Amino acid sequence: MISEETIHFLRDLNKNNNREWFNLNKHRYEKARSEFEQFISDLIVHIAPFDPEITELNPTKCIFRIYRDTRFAKDKRPYKTNFGAHMAVYAAKPHDRAGYYVHLEPGNSFLAGGAYMPPAPWLNAIRQAIDKNGQKLTDIINDPLFKKYFTEMQGEKLKTTPKDYSADHPFIELLRHKSFLAMHRLNDSQVLSADLIQHAANVFAALKPFDEFLNDSLDK
Repeated sequence: MISEETIHFLRDLNKNNNREWFNLNKHRYEKARSEFEQFISDLIVHIAPFDPEITELNPTKCIFRIYRDTRFAKDKRPYKTNFGAHMAVYAAKPHDRAGYYVHLEPGNSFLAGGAYMPPAPWLNAIRQAIDKNGQKLTDIINDPLFKKYFTEMQGEKLKTTPKDYSADHPFIELLRHKSFLAMHRLNDSQVLSADLIQHAANVFAALKPFDEFLNDSLDK
């Protein structure tokens, strides 16, 4: 369960995003991070019944660092103002495979999955899978359970036709995607609810066929 203390810490960090404040409040950060790590650990247990391989993951390694890399960024704030975790089996890097993503940020929390700006080899593989069986992906994103939680597939798209595909391809709108994303927004009341873990598990169960389609393109 996520406590109000964790939400308050993230709100305060957003207002005081500097090293001096962070060092003075590092005990609050460590407590909040520990709570988030426990939440991810518990969530993995709830996901396991429909995705048993996820039990191979170490919750600690699923969580992103709060420290921002500002070397080449215009935004020089040193800390992220959210907690994030990406749970994906066989992923060497966060964007290598589709998985289950949790983003905890006051006023901007969400659960998500899919392929965010996949590397060229994966993007090409996804397009080939759509070319061969775009109806399968269409059925997945039109499934009532998927629509209940995600409404529609999101992601940046090309304005033109991707190379090697014709403009009159029956699944051209899917092929134009550069990212294939599903996102479920959470308000702060939902984040603080005792039902959050079960709700998140339900959302990710609805997400699994979508993730599988994207990952299967790599495995063939």
